[in-house]
Amino acid sequence: MRKIIVFENITLDGFMAGPKGELDWAIQDDEVTQYSKAGQNSTDLFLFGRVTYDMMASFWPTPAGKSANPVFAEALNNTPKIVFSTTLKKADWHNTEVMK
Repeated sequence: MRKIIVFENITLDGFMAGPKGELDWAIQDDEVTQYSKAGQNSTDLFLFGRVTYDMMASFWPTPAGKSANPVFAEALNNTPKIVFSTTLKKADWHNTEVMK
């Protein structure tokens, strides 16, 4: 049986994003990068809800996303993805399937 592993940035008091959804508070340092790399070696599929999918798909395939974290961008852009949504009709991000 495959494992589902959750990787998210969250503070001890439950803060995930700013009032406008900004994630600029999260620290991206060598330790986080190494942890991400280690996890990517065993990741064969990403699962998203529609809101998270929209956010990720609007950033990681872009030049800004690819330069922000090339290793993570490559993994996200090339690994198969499933987005769970009742409203999304199609997914334009490479290797993405929509599940109703």
